[in-house]
Amino acid sequence: MRRLSYIAPLLALLAAPATASAHGGLVQRSPLPLDPVIFAWGAAAVLVVSFAALALIWPKPRLEQPSWRPLPGLGRLLGSRAVEIVCGAIGVALLGVLIVAGYAGPASAADNLVPTFIMITFWVGLVIASILFGDVFRAFNPWRAIGRATGAVVGRRAGARRPYPEALGRWPGALVILFFTWIELVGGWADTPRTLTTAIVGYTVVTLIAQAVWGVETWTRRGEGFSVYYNLFSRISAIETRDRVVGLRPPLGGLPRLDPVTGTVAFVAVMIGTVTFDGLSQGALWESIGPALQDFFTAIGATDDAGTKLADTVGLVACVGLIAGFYWLGMEGARSVGGDVSAGQLRRLFIHSLVPIAAVYALAHYLTYFLFEGQAIQYLASDPFGQGWDIFGTADAAINFSLLSQNGAWYIQVALVIVGHVAALVLAHDRALATYGQASQAVRSQYWMLTIMVGFTMLALWLLYQAGR
Repeated sequence: MRRLSYIAPLLALLAAPATASAHGGLVQRSPLPLDPVIFAWGAAAVLVVSFAALALIWPKPRLEQPSWRPLPGLGRLLGSRAVEIVCGAIGVALLGVLIVAGYAGPASAADNLVPTFIMITFWVGLVIASILFGDVFRAFNPWRAIGRATGAVVGRRAGARRPYPEALGRWPGALVILFFTWIELVGGWADTPRTLTTAIVGYTVVTLIAQAVWGVETWTRRGEGFSVYYNLFSRISAIETRDRVVGLRPPLGGLPRLDPVTGTVAFVAVMIGTVTFDGLSQGALWESIGPALQDFFTAIGATDDAGTKLADTVGLVACVGLIAGFYWLGMEGARSVGGDVSAGQLRRLFIHSLVPIAAVYALAHYLTYFLFEGQAIQYLASDPFGQGWDIFGTADAAINFSLLSQNGAWYIQVALVIVGHVAALVLAHDRALATYGQASQAVRSQYWMLTIMVGFTMLALWLLYQAGR
């Protein structure tokens, strides 16, 4: 435990002064209502106390085989094929509206439905919906609906032509999310609705081809990046569908049942690392590193714009690698406590415990972005094609910036960070008990996991601190 006393303040020093808001467009806010060091040490103390409490009051695994019961009255209806068809049709219709709006609507990103819907409602809103209501994206997924409908028409109910290569695992999905965040943070495609819409069309074509080769359900579970992304978050939810029946389980109960196939560790590293870069790129550290990288690329022949994008691409990939490397070191340390489990097995066994961290990174980082800029969807949806319509009577709606106070936003974000990391500790402790069998050995292995959680907590608070400078 003495090691933690050195690690925590070292990580706290990373909270150096920084300026500017996140790439995502976070609303400018006042500084933290308390000294950031107080927040950092307070969060670390909560984690240490939680760790000690788990060691004392949680002697046996409780989440490996979670209970589940059908939702009374509505469970079968909500999970029925009819509801699935209706939801899928809505998803396909919405995809069609977005494609038309992207090409036929206003050229300005602020006035076009597509950038706001994709970058806020879809990218952030569905994270919240997945955590609260389960895997809603699976029901509304337009690509899955199209693939299943096509399979029904040609007489193959989502049948696969070829077996999916086990070596691919979730790697295709990880690359999809990495590329999408590149579009958001580096490429600037969201600034041009037609370019973003072309990306949507291209992704649709690639997805449908992959479904035809490997099967709709297989590709949805493994390669379709957004399905994998929202499914991971939905495992936090207390709502789960089994055999077409919607039911209730303990919160977090879906994560221990995650199948850690090849690429799962990389996928979660992408989830956390991309948000890390979003915050890092706005701070003093990147302001010193980024220009040097840009100068390097321009010196070897890149244009100024290309040099900037290449430098940001290096930073984005490096942040993903940093997260993966930090997790790798933690699991190497956990292996040192003994047992017949290799470091590689440990990385796969415990990767589900980082999903709550990915969730709170996204929620805390984009909270104000979603609450404020996200309100633009009201008037954009009423006039999706820029024709002066008022379909929902909200064309004249304005953004309410008093929805949440600045200090209130800070407290919510910090609370989210702490709750998410405590949840990760719970999952890791539960898995350690199931893995090692002996409570004492399980607790010793979690010294390293506690170090990881403290590190991620400090990093998350640092990102928030930058957004408020």
